[in-house]
Amino acid sequence: MTTSLWQNWSGTETAEPSRVARPAEVDDLAALVRAAADDDLRVKAVGAGHSFSGIAVPEDIMVDLGDLDQVIEIDAASHLATVEAGMPLWRLNQVLDAHALALENMGDIDRQTIAGAISTGTHGTGDRYRGFSWQVAGLKLVLADGTVARCSENERPELFAAARLGLGALGIIAEVTMRCVPAFQLRAVEKPMRLEVVLDRLDELVAENDHFEFYWFPHTDRTLTKRNNRYSMDERGRAPSRLSYWWNEAFTENTLFEAANRVGTRFPGWVPGINRLAGRVWSAREYTDVSHRVFTSPRRVVFREMEYAVPHESLPQVLRDLRDMVEREGHHVSFPVEVRFAAADDVWLSTAQGRRTAYVAVHQYHRHEYEAYFRDCAAIFDAAEGRPHWGKMHWLDDKKLDERYERFADFVAVRDEVDPDRRFGNAYLERVLGA
Repeated sequence: MTTSLWQNWSGTETAEPSRVARPAEVDDLAALVRAAADDDLRVKAVGAGHSFSGIAVPEDIMVDLGDLDQVIEIDAASHLATVEAGMPLWRLNQVLDAHALALENMGDIDRQTIAGAISTGTHGTGDRYRGFSWQVAGLKLVLADGTVARCSENERPELFAAARLGLGALGIIAEVTMRCVPAFQLRAVEKPMRLEVVLDRLDELVAENDHFEFYWFPHTDRTLTKRNNRYSMDERGRAPSRLSYWWNEAFTENTLFEAANRVGTRFPGWVPGINRLAGRVWSAREYTDVSHRVFTSPRRVVFREMEYAVPHESLPQVLRDLRDMVEREGHHVSFPVEVRFAAADDVWLSTAQGRRTAYVAVHQYHRHEYEAYFRDCAAIFDAAEGRPHWGKMHWLDDKKLDERYERFADFVAVRDEVDPDRRFGNAYLERVLGA
């Protein structure tokens, strides 16, 4: 074990754990947890650090799962893939590619570990599809007493129901079994549209596309819509050229966007004009590629993010309220607002649990003040009975969250059973789950 300063990707959270461990075997991980219990220390697995909230902050012992990143089993016939918890999503996609499989849905970043993605409620978009946690078929966890437990719908079902989106509060995930689908392509169509046109046609756009999302540029009436539709691997399509990929993903969405945000930070009054220009630069395009290459993009511009899940039917009013609030309060917002969709699911702490959902994510460049803007956004989301993304910034506590999740008390009861001493706790979990 060593000591080290830890910081998450966005720089919103830092910690100086007393010890850092990098176990290479599940037995090593179990021994580490037992030793921590003997010394009355807390233990936290940190993943790739892509959460903006304090969910993964290590207060005593930090566990780096980077060496627990191997393939356990791929069953192409049953479409099940079992991998160790530290495997990053980009590598998991490569493994699945080799077996003609794919994840059913993804978000727009693939740097997270598989354990981190399911533990925080990572999701993509698509009104007929659900988040990562819903795709989990089984887990192997190290519990607070150092025992290793397997769980699934048939084996320790209560633990499974809680742990497939467990916030890191129930144990350290060692292995994950994901329910996959046959590999598929996505045909991507990106097109600018006026905000009011999108809101007026929302039901049509969501229903007619497998994966629909859009970005609204504050201070303007411009959006960039993204329509991704699924096709078999046998369909012929045109993948983006190297030049097209560089121009869009590397230059426009990263290098040019970074420069624009730096200018906006120095000259805040220029932000509306910069946003109008950005709405024109992000122009229409169409291409086809393997699913994960379309779902995900590189993200090198550092930002802060808050995201809430609101009832699908409340989205148009929420966005109109956001638009009016930004102008009324005089906020300078250089990042677009991202809007995505999901089907209802039955995962206890899923932000889409029990209801058809729209996600609204607000961002600010990391050099720009964000708190006043985020708090004004949160007031609008809270009025719509929104549920904050567990891995992104928010200020709600366990009392408020208990009101928004039907199975919140059930989750806390499982936590009381498997981690009564809060071996896997930290300040964030004390706030959102109770001490």
